Amino acid sequence: MPVKTIPITESIVLRQIQTSDAPDIFQTIDRQRQYLGKWLPFVAFTKKEADTFRFIQTIVEESALKREYVFIILHEGSFAGVIGFKDTDRLNQRSEIGYWLAEEMQGKGIVTQAVKKLCQFAFEELGINRIQIKCAAGNFPSKKVPRRLNF
Repeated sequence: MPVKTIPITESIVLRQIQTSDAPDIFQTIDRQRQYLGKWLPFVAFTKKEADTFRFIQTIVEESALKREYVFIILHEGSFAGVIGFKDTDRLNQRSEIGYWLAEEMQGKGIVTQAVKKLCQFAFEELGINRIQIKCAAGNFPSKKVPRRLNF
């Protein structure tokens, strides 16, 4: 299956996650454990790059069967975060979008633009008619994303 790429702007691109992304993803998690760990439970269980590799491998294998798209967010060619669909219900044509972004990449509108484009992809190419976003209680910057997009 070819790797899906979705251009958003000249500087922001979504690329379907691959096992070769494990080092960048793990290094970001490891470097920002305290910050990311406040909002993302998996951070506590991600102790080695191999943990990230296995997680991605699972996503890649499931994607082939279930067509759950998960992307890395590239900003000016560098890893910035992860965004994707989860718990997609094809029968009822609904899905959820989850995302996280490296702390230094926040406040630039990257996630808002990525969510907007991912919604367009879901509605136009995947036949999804309902998307939801769940944000951690107290994560006010994350809660602003769906509000900006009129969820």
